[in-house]
Amino acid sequence: MQTSLENGKIAALKKYMGDVLEKTDRPESYLIAVLHRAQNLFGYLSREVMDEIALTMNIPTSHIWGVATFYHYFKLKPQGKHSIAICLGTACYVKGAGEILRTVEKELGIVIGETTEDGLFSLHEARCLGACGLAPVVMVDDKIYGELTNQKIIEIISDYRKRDRKSKEG
Repeated sequence: MQTSLENGKIAALKKYMGDVLEKTDRPESYLIAVLHRAQNLFGYLSREVMDEIALTMNIPTSHIWGVATFYHYFKLKPQGKHSIAICLGTACYVKGAGEILRTVEKELGIVIGETTEDGLFSLHEARCLGACGLAPVVMVDDKIYGELTNQKIIEIISDYRKRDRKSKEG
């Protein structure tokens, strides 16, 4: 059963697609923009959302699926509350990013591309975060953490867990 929040998101997506359809006779030219809007609303692109886009825009689901799986930006599974991106670019890798990655995977119990069971963290790789002078670095949500050690990354993850517990309690 859908919640009113989900219904509101679906309505917002349908309105956006309706606006697109009024502008053009080639809706497929707006597909990436529609997928971005859908992901911003829902956090990821579920099969149901892609089916709705296909029906509304009269684009084959297979085409939508092809576009969504081609671009790395689009997520096909629910994402965690916090996104952890580990830079595996040259400078970071030389300074120990591989070891930091193994520590994060062990600490969270997941590998790149997965989300923790509690839905708190999703783990991703990045090729460069533009902070090579601080290597190795990770980005949690929109915040860069540099000059990492295994101990520092464990502390960072622990801090996010504590903040989440406090926000649930308070």
